[in-house]
Amino acid sequence: MTEYEGIVPALGRALDKRGYSALTQVQRAVLELEPKGADALVSAQTGSGKTVAFGLALAPSLLGGEERFGPAAAPLGLAVAPTRELALQVKRELDWLYAETGAVVASCVGGMDIRTERRALERGAHIVVGTPGRLCDHIRRHALDMGDLRAVVLDEADEMLDLGFREDLEFILDAAPAERRTLMFSATVSRTIANLAKNYQRDAVRITTAAEQKQHGDIDYRGFLVAAQERENAIINVLRYYEAKNALVFCNTRATVNHMTARFNNRGFSVVALSGELSQNERTHALQAMRDGRARVCVATDVAARGIDLPNLELVVHADLPTNAETLLHRSGRTGRAGRKGVSALIVPQNGRRRAERLLRDAKVRVEWGNPPSAEAVLLRDDERLLADPNLGEKVHEDEIDFVRRLLGEYGAEQVAAAFVRLHRGRLSAPEDLSEVAIEETGGREERKPRREDFAESVWFSLSVGRRQNAEPRWLIPLMCRAGDISKREIGSIRMQQEETFVELDAASADRFVMAIGPHATLENGIRATRLDGAPDLAPSRPYAKPHGGKPFRRDDRLGGYDKPAGKRKFADKPHGKAGASRDGDAPSAKPWAKDAKPWAKKDKKAGKPKFAKPAGAGKKKPARKPKD
Repeated sequence: MTEYEGIVPALGRALDKRGYSALTQVQRAVLELEPKGADALVSAQTGSGKTVAFGLALAPSLLGGEERFGPAAAPLGLAVAPTRELALQVKRELDWLYAETGAVVASCVGGMDIRTERRALERGAHIVVGTPGRLCDHIRRHALDMGDLRAVVLDEADEMLDLGFREDLEFILDAAPAERRTLMFSATVSRTIANLAKNYQRDAVRITTAAEQKQHGDIDYRGFLVAAQERENAIINVLRYYEAKNALVFCNTRATVNHMTARFNNRGFSVVALSGELSQNERTHALQAMRDGRARVCVATDVAARGIDLPNLELVVHADLPTNAETLLHRSGRTGRAGRKGVSALIVPQNGRRRAERLLRDAKVRVEWGNPPSAEAVLLRDDERLLADPNLGEKVHEDEIDFVRRLLGEYGAEQVAAAFVRLHRGRLSAPEDLSEVAIEETGGREERKPRREDFAESVWFSLSVGRRQNAEPRWLIPLMCRAGDISKREIGSIRMQQEETFVELDAASADRFVMAIGPHATLENGIRATRLDGAPDLAPSRPYAKPHGGKPFRRDDRLGGYDKPAGKRKFADKPHGKAGASRDGDAPSAKPWAKDAKPWAKKDKKAGKPKFAKPAGAGKKKPARKPKD
């Protein structure tokens, strides 16, 4: 690796030991920076080798031409990361990269013992890696000396601003020497990032890698449409179908993380959780369990999983859709790293497809929509993996020959093979049966939903319930869908009267509705449905005298209420008058459902106000207090 100009020899040897054969695009771009030692604003996606990139770029400034560091004192370099996990990951990367330089790398992150960190800073460190809040604490307590600082790196700067660390970052940069070198790394460069760079960098060079312009080609995006109530079952089938060494399931809230973790644990998955409510020790143990193979599924929130690197992560599942395109790319960027292939699966309810397509369009990502793996597909994939098991191709060892012959002699080859298959399948979680969802082609555009009034032909039905029985469309529509085997898209206009309700249905679904409700034509709760020969004969509007004289107002039979053609009225659905009805006697109350709501709250006919009991002792004059002796 030493043939690359600008790499310190000690770091080149570390890269050789690590197995590096070539530098990534962002690493080459940082090394070829002109002029040498200039500030830089770098935009690159996750998984592009940013940590090694700024480690290589800072070495000449920190070492000052020397091969090794001298005794540790005040720090020479500072790296700031948004989360604890990312900060500790950066520290691990710098540890091996600077191993031959004798560098002391210290960490200052929230959730860890601040006294231990303070003692480490007192002993001295060449490079400090930390989170914004904890670094500010150490600076204010004069535990972190910024006087000798030569370089500052802001990793995932966009995420730190999104998390509200702007003031902390400005405080840290203001405390650093003015002549320092400043490198900013961000997946996207927004206006706030550009303003921060303008205020705290000097003639920064803008570096844009191709990774920012197109999503990582090693990630295979899959879109799975599911029924809303089958989301969790679909995730179980996706996890079972791919059987990834490591899988990351993203949720939007901590409550969902806890629920999903419990559900997967009950189904036999080795699962851990990663959310902000866990202590740093718990989060560290969860990630370590994923790295050493004790756990294979991690359920996490966006903030908790920001920047984590799991070497064997092959599958990312979006249980909840991310809020924006940047979050989608950050989530998916956890897999498909360093040339490895990965899958990013979006679990999308039917009614969320349009939102998902807008999200994918903003992220410049294309997916093929389909149904999640069925139970049959999962079992078939299990059989394929079993047949490809390398153990089946190995030779029988000498210490196994006697027992193998004994098994075959007592049970036969077929019986032994069947037992082997049963043992293999018994260790796996059973897949779920899922409903098949129709996949419609949208052509890449959002099509207008047909309106209920767009029926070419329609049939009207009369239901034996109206406003006087508290009928409302919000419960009539689901009732008709359940009893009549129709969808809400097949229901058109609804005209509600006092004693009945007229409902328009698409003509194509009318016969199916009649067959579903049976010969008695009765829905739930004894509601009768009668098919009409044509459109309903709504009574013409007729004037009603306004109580106590004045201009008349008219009843609107379509709404079962009152319109206001005859004068200005404050409320169109409430007639004038104290009683809430006209003097003709057949006009409805303004709130018919509240007719007998509170029969006990009777009013005094004379006073017109409710009677209230007088408090005991009210009106009595209190005796004068005697003066104390």
